[in-house]
Amino acid sequence: MNQQFAPPVAADIHSDAFKAVMRNVAGAVSIITASHGGERAGLTATSLTALSAEPPTVIVCINRGASAWPKIEAAGHFAINVLAARHQAIADRFAGRGGFKGEARFADGDWTTLVTGAPTLVGALAVLDCETDEAIERHSHTILIGRIKAIRQAQDEGALLYWRGIYGKLDETLQHGAGI
Repeated sequence: MNQQFAPPVAADIHSDAFKAVMRNVAGAVSIITASHGGERAGLTATSLTALSAEPPTVIVCINRGASAWPKIEAAGHFAINVLAARHQAIADRFAGRGGFKGEARFADGDWTTLVTGAPTLVGALAVLDCETDEAIERHSHTILIGRIKAIRQAQDEGALLYWRGIYGKLDETLQHGAGI
């Protein structure tokens, strides 16, 4: 059940100030992909959240102004490809750096499919192949709830993170609790 809340009684928050604060939240870097009408599309995202284990579902948030959004929306499915640190160039490509759009974004990497037909990156740290369960439009973004249809996990290696506008690597030292 969706509940509507009254707007807060706080001062207006400028979008630049909000973005500056949110840059302090580190996020795993993923490529969200889909295939529709024989065409593949994808984009870089850091907004992956687990929703439920029963049934296995996740949430991703996608800007509706993104060039890949129309294909992702029309497909009714999507894959989340969680990137390893060695995939930084692929993350840049899918973020549109260098002007890449559409099929040109898939030129790097080895791509295959699992169950839904969404492109999946061979060697990604993890792949969640999802059927779109629900799409909720809020402001500039759509919140996609995906029901997981297939998963794939690669060998352990450092994860690609995004923090304060730069990439970083979460490596094995931190995975085993050292330095925390």
